[in-house]
Amino acid sequence: MRWLNASARHSVLALILAALPAQAERAYITCQNGNALSLFDLDTGQETARWSLPGQPAGIAVGTDAVFTVAPEGKVVRRHTPITGEITAEAHLDGGPTGIALDERRGRVFVSDWYNALVWVLDAADLSVLRILETGAAPAGLAVSDDGRLIASADRDVNQVSLFDAETLALIARISVGIRPYGLRFAPDGRLFVGNVGTNDLSVIDPETAHVIATVPVGERPYGVTFAKGRAFVTNQYANTLSVIDLATLTPVATIETNEYPEGIDTTADGRVIFTNWFDNTVQVLDPDTLEITDSYDTADGPRAFGRFIADH
Repeated sequence: MRWLNASARHSVLALILAALPAQAERAYITCQNGNALSLFDLDTGQETARWSLPGQPAGIAVGTDAVFTVAPEGKVVRRHTPITGEITAEAHLDGGPTGIALDERRGRVFVSDWYNALVWVLDAADLSVLRILETGAAPAGLAVSDDGRLIASADRDVNQVSLFDAETLALIARISVGIRPYGLRFAPDGRLFVGNVGTNDLSVIDPETAHVIATVPVGERPYGVTFAKGRAFVTNQYANTLSVIDLATLTPVATIETNEYPEGIDTTADGRVIFTNWFDNTVQVLDPDTLEITDSYDTADGPRAFGRFIADH
């Protein structure tokens, strides 16, 4: 295409790309007991790869061109290529690396340190440490807001959330929530939903005022939360259920039986809810319209997928 001008070349490339088949949505499942990372094609339900991953991996963050995993036992964070699973960078972090979140806009990865009340800020390319943020005791889940403005940490042993400015990394607020917050995620409208494993409820935070605006009861030991079709979906570990919450009214609308010990949960681009079950080694798929579980896939031992684990590129 050397003889075409830039505009014409771009038009031809756009036509070529449009003619190519769209890639399937993929789920990357960290399997802690099995020391593995499983890759699932969510269009076919097939496990297309299973990569060995020592150190009991649990935390996961999926980006456009990389997948990041945290192995707490090995105290290591890894950067993988999305298709082959090749490790292109890794960092050994003394302490208790647990949760992970990706700020793709700024090329940063955040990793919580369970033992030292801090969050490491890493360069997403080489995983070098850029900065350390102080949190409350036992930080677990991390989340970056959809607009990229905020990063939140669930500080389990002090019953609070630490909220930071994602650009400057300055602390905005420490917000008291329920007992032992663990998983958390920003809703599409910007509110922050926090699962409290000690009080079996969700704290709903308005980040603009840095206050809890509602407390919503869920099942026993809420672990993760995601959103689809105007609802929040919460995995309840001990209850073997999903709680479904209406986002407009913040009222529970359904409780769905799952396989044993549901944990990590995420949403596909078309709105399907995907979640793992740690004790029976499965991934299940929920239709958010009918609230019916439509599929169940086998994984390696101990699937956790603690974080954002769906890719659609």
